[in-house]
Amino acid sequence: MTIGEILSHLGAEVANSGDKEREVSRGIVGDLLSHVMGTAPENALWITIHGHLNVAAVAVLRDIPCVILAGGRTPSPDFLERCRAEGIAVGLVKDAAFDVCGKLWEIGLRG
Repeated sequence: MTIGEILSHLGAEVANSGDKEREVSRGIVGDLLSHVMGTAPENALWITIHGHLNVAAVAVLRDIPCVILAGGRTPSPDFLERCRAEGIAVGLVKDAAFDVCGKLWEIGLRG
């Protein structure tokens, strides 16, 4: 499934488009950066409530092409700047992270 299809399905506001044609094969949800850094599979979509610069750094380290900020969170300007520079898509949703996971499960994305 492509990043563009996922963002559209979630009704996400696109804060950074990244590569909308890139395929995403897995997903991870978490707010503890060390956990995501140690367990995220490559090419996974990441759902979190954190929108600060360190999230972008972990996404780069783990080759995560898309970050979904759940719960109506607002990303910091330096986070968005780094995501633009690295080509990381950023979607903003008002839904809770739990609900986002459910929507992604319905369309076949697994952890």
